[in-house]
Amino acid sequence: MRVLEIGPDYIPSSYQLFFRNKIKCWRSPVQWDTVDVYQGSKLTYVAEEYSFPIPDASYDIVLSGNVLEHVRKPWIWIKEVARVCVKGGLVVTITPVSWPYHEAPVDCWRVYPEGMKALYDEAGLEVIESTFESLEVAEYRRHIPGRSPEWQSRKWRVVNQSLGRLGFPVERAYDTITIGRKN
Repeated sequence: MRVLEIGPDYIPSSYQLFFRNKIKCWRSPVQWDTVDVYQGSKLTYVAEEYSFPIPDASYDIVLSGNVLEHVRKPWIWIKEVARVCVKGGLVVTITPVSWPYHEAPVDCWRVYPEGMKALYDEAGLEVIESTFESLEVAEYRRHIPGRSPEWQSRKWRVVNQSLGRLGFPVERAYDTITIGRKN
């Protein structure tokens, strides 16, 4: 199985470590490659904004986590993502919705499931699932979209947790998670 991760946070990335540690059911070895627009000695590929130096239909799974909001023209970018995926392969995007503005080098979009479905359709991808939810562990009963606790100031985190114990909604990050199959 070949996996391409677009815009990894580190090498190995958080997603790669998660799969390596949690998903033990794969019988075949997994080749995990990376691509980004920034130079990095450990990256597999360095890309242009809308062009990956990768042959067509090279990967079984193409994963993008927390990248789409930094793409100026996602309707062009998603076609390039689909191009490098094999027929019948999966494209997975996780993109923040509630996260505050953060340049890297630009911050352009917050996309809900309906928007992701339109982008996937534009790229010839069949949407299997697209949902708006929090991937964080639920410590408290009620939640509101916002920042993850580890990105909140210490003072706000203490206030947030105290309010949560009293039954008030607690801030946590929400994302749009979309999985599609290339036809």
